[in-house]
Amino acid sequence: MLLGVNIDHVATLRNARGGVEPDVIKAAQIAEENGAKSITTHLREDRRHIKDEDVYSLIKILKTRLNLEMAMADDIREIALDIKPYSICLVPERRQEVTTEGGLDVTGQTEKVAEFIKPMLDAGIIVSLFIDPDENQVKASAKTGAQFIEMHTGCYSECFGYAEEEQEFQKLKKSAELAQSLGLKVNAGHGLNYENVHRMHEIKGLCELNIGHSIISRAVFTGLGQAVSDMKGLIE
Repeated sequence: MLLGVNIDHVATLRNARGGVEPDVIKAAQIAEENGAKSITTHLREDRRHIKDEDVYSLIKILKTRLNLEMAMADDIREIALDIKPYSICLVPERRQEVTTEGGLDVTGQTEKVAEFIKPMLDAGIIVSLFIDPDENQVKASAKTGAQFIEMHTGCYSECFGYAEEEQEFQKLKKSAELAQSLGLKVNAGHGLNYENVHRMHEIKGLCELNIGHSIISRAVFTGLGQAVSDMKGLIE
């Protein structure tokens, strides 16, 4: 498994004062230097953390890969087509949410999703759909043309250490197996941390884990380089 580091909350801290510190570009470089195989940023419609100029700068300096999280918004698709990141991950988005609260509903809008992602696929951008570990969502995702799904691990993470943990984990495992049988590659992320990430080794064939909040939180105490290196060690 590879480690993708989400740097959104470096931008959150920067934007709290409206200045330039901490520098999200420097954060991406430190993450790369310490083992991150991709950098993830979510360019939200409300631009609450990552800004347009951030992604335009990142695409110029990254030595690894840029994974751009985005909603089904035409203006953000135009940015994706302009900068051509290595990959995009389509996520649901609501203005009032603190963070992404669940997976994309692909079953209810399969044709719409397929139509939205087609220009990016045609441009050679790898497309992933961020979905809940649900059989119907996996099957619908396979019909869109996307090459990847990213399983939403939030419920598993919240239940870790409690009675519901195994039930939520099995949903992830079975969804990954189904996705792979349908020709999809599988990533995972959301809520994973230094205590619960080890179980991802039990899911065969996972390509990449995208982790942000936990790494940035630890970095407050250890420094970003050490926080990334620690997580890389755990997922390897």
